[in-house]
Amino acid sequence: TTDNLIILASETGVMNIPARRIAYKGRLKPGRMLLINTEEGRIISDEEIKDKIASEFPYHQWLKDNMISLEDLPKVHLKETEYNHEKILQRQKVFGYTFEDQRIFLGPMSKIGRDPVGSMGNDAPLAVLSNRPHLLYNYFQQLFAQVTNPPLDPLKEEIITSADTSIGPEQNLLKPIPESCRQIRLKTPILSDEEMEKLHYLDRPGLKAITLPILFEVNENESGIEKAMVELFEKADQAIKDGYTILILSDRDIDKGHVPIPALLAVSGLHHHLIRSGSRTKIGLVLESGEPREVHHFCLLLSYGAQAVNPYMTFESLGDMIQSGKLTKIEYRNAVSGYIKSVTKGIIKVMAKMGISTIKSYKGAQIFEAIGINKEVIDKYFSRTDSRVEGIGLEIIAKEALMRHHEAFSEIKINAHTLDEGGHYQWRQDGEYHLFNPMSIHKLQLAASTNDYDIYKEYAGLINNRSKHLTTLRGLLDFNFKNKSIPIDEVESVEEICKRFKSGAMSYGAISKEAHEALAIAMNRIGAKSNTGEGGEDPSRYELELNGDSKNSAIKQVASARFGVTSNYLVHAQELQIKMAQGSKPGEGGELPGRKAYPWIAKVRHSTPGVELISPPPHHDIYSIEDLAQLIHDLKNSNRSARINVKLVSEVGVGTIAAGVAKARADVVLISGHDGGTGASPYTSI
Repeated sequence: TTDNLIILASETGVMNIPARRIAYKGRLKPGRMLLINTEEGRIISDEEIKDKIASEFPYHQWLKDNMISLEDLPKVHLKETEYNHEKILQRQKVFGYTFEDQRIFLGPMSKIGRDPVGSMGNDAPLAVLSNRPHLLYNYFQQLFAQVTNPPLDPLKEEIITSADTSIGPEQNLLKPIPESCRQIRLKTPILSDEEMEKLHYLDRPGLKAITLPILFEVNENESGIEKAMVELFEKADQAIKDGYTILILSDRDIDKGHVPIPALLAVSGLHHHLIRSGSRTKIGLVLESGEPREVHHFCLLLSYGAQAVNPYMTFESLGDMIQSGKLTKIEYRNAVSGYIKSVTKGIIKVMAKMGISTIKSYKGAQIFEAIGINKEVIDKYFSRTDSRVEGIGLEIIAKEALMRHHEAFSEIKINAHTLDEGGHYQWRQDGEYHLFNPMSIHKLQLAASTNDYDIYKEYAGLINNRSKHLTTLRGLLDFNFKNKSIPIDEVESVEEICKRFKSGAMSYGAISKEAHEALAIAMNRIGAKSNTGEGGEDPSRYELELNGDSKNSAIKQVASARFGVTSNYLVHAQELQIKMAQGSKPGEGGELPGRKAYPWIAKVRHSTPGVELISPPPHHDIYSIEDLAQLIHDLKNSNRSARINVKLVSEVGVGTIAAGVAKARADVVLISGHDGGTGASPYTSI
């Protein structure tokens, strides 16, 4: 140190020892840990400390003697599944399956080995506003990193991500013993039916499983679900007293008189009950449910306490699809392994958005916020989850489960041989309502082609009138006009107001050349600003047209992949927008399928035609607010006259992030909503 003293914290207090009394060979590196042994009068190195701790106990032997791989457990004979289509269809209806689930998720996931990709945004109603029953998962939204902590790129940084996990009781972390390693190791938290059956029969020293039903009785109506949850808690407490160390929550025994408790409610409710009672670390929690099938479902279950999940109904559905010819050119075993691979990769991608690299760290982390669930349910069953907009209570959760059950076991058979169409991801006549539907699109196109203002007003009415179809939260708001009007000369002219308008950021490639240029011309004509999106811009557009029109977009986006970002691009902007995150797929970078990467688009993006383009997670070169401040500084120097705009997304805590962005000298902070559009994205992210 500067005064030749080493500060030593000891049991008796702080002592100052002259440096000359300590013999230390070697160079001291910044941040290095030093421990001074006062008895021997020498410095103990960082390596020596670690070696001492690492060799304190025979950890390797403990793991060898106690850690069990799921693969090494005795095989259990599973009787061959008989695919009775009518019975499978009935159970699918109980769990709210739709034809869309099979077509968009189950089929593709079994073949491509990853979360399916879709396009456009989410123009369907929020679950709490929908007039159709929704699974509880749809009331939760993923949280993701924005500036404060860096996300991972699960593709390029695959070496540091891990799907390995374990289930079983945990011992005292401060007193390591051989039994601390008594766990069952899994390669993925998604279990096949064969693996699930192994756990059902598990009975080894310190590892004993019991199955607890998660069902409530039909004749008790909505009140039955709370009673069933209390009984579940009591059975779990008794099982722990009886020495069981793995609790399997199962809804396999559904029938006409028993309704499945929503799996997320059962898992999270029990998880928090055991935390409050101080016994959560004494058991491992496994779910056997017919409900989960999307990546989003599994992420929620793991994030709220499940350590492994067996989606048995998904596997039954895949077998039924193969037998009925809906899924071809694949064997059942390969379909199951492909689906498990897809879900596992999807989970890793979702947790990577928060910079979490292992599923072990993601379990129980609750990286979600709720939208439309009341405080009573959150406090009791999803403790410490952010929920800024209240809504449904336990009664409605039970009612939606009962609606699905009544349809499956209805005395009057209506469309008994088919699943509901769904229509959540794509418009269907009898499906979920969408803001952009054949009628609204027709009116917009007709108004544009005929230049008919009356037809435009009909289109605007379809979008703005929320009295019949509640779709968004902002649709519930109204202007609080003052009773007394003000003179018209105190109001800015239409022309001046229009100058504040900005079009959405839609990249060249996500939309066509014609649409991209038409937007720029239109916005320039009225003095407003169009946005390039992250696809770059053809330099020929910087020249004025013969009629004086300009195709130059006033706002140019700088996103994580820097597609098309050149000095020429930057200097032709009135505003430069850093896309930290986007509302259409929060936590994701841009994505363009290879079939959309035409030669003329690839040229502008400085990429290869026909090759899929995926930006890294939002600004993978930005690991802190200081890095963002540096980029803002660099962009200000690239174009001294341009305002610098930083695009964030509305999630819990975004106000704090926005304050930091303002302090980093951004001129504009843009907060995106949840329903923007996108050229392509995994459905889970949309």
